[in-house]
Amino acid sequence: MKIGIIGSGNVGTSLAKLLTNAGHDVLVGSRNGINSAQDVALHGDAVVLALHYHAVADALPPLADELDGKVVVDATNPLNDDWSPLLLGQENSAAEEIARLVPNAHVVKAFNTIFADVMSKEKMDRAGQKITAFVASDEDVALSTVAKLADDMGFASVTISKLSAARYLEAMAHLNIELAI
Repeated sequence: MKIGIIGSGNVGTSLAKLLTNAGHDVLVGSRNGINSAQDVALHGDAVVLALHYHAVADALPPLADELDGKVVVDATNPLNDDWSPLLLGQENSAAEEIARLVPNAHVVKAFNTIFADVMSKEKMDRAGQKITAFVASDEDVALSTVAKLADDMGFASVTISKLSAARYLEAMAHLNIELAI
């Protein structure tokens, strides 16, 4: 499958390696890289957002046409500059905001609860237990597509058939980050 990744930081780079090793055709882009976000959006059948959440509002609207009909994987977490939670309200999430920015895309929340430093073949070996990758979407085909990608990379996907469940996944990530820092 052709996968585009917008963001060349730790998460984007780690996911790119895992996806490439799983046999997928991956193109990574960033604002300062060789490939632009538009290149990535045009390349991918699925496009992973692995950038800071605060950059999404500027990055996505110009890509709306390129993302029409595509699976858009939200791996972001809404954070302030000091890594504290950016609270979007009890009835909202970064994934739901992203779905409003690209209304004709098939938005899936995934990979936001996994730290980049364990997104490698070597670190994913947990005494025979796979790392859980939660995958949430309102759309069944997009949900199963991203769950398969997670499984291809070596994660154990757990699907949730509601994009609104991203509210809980983002809260889990906030807790993980709090514990880590």
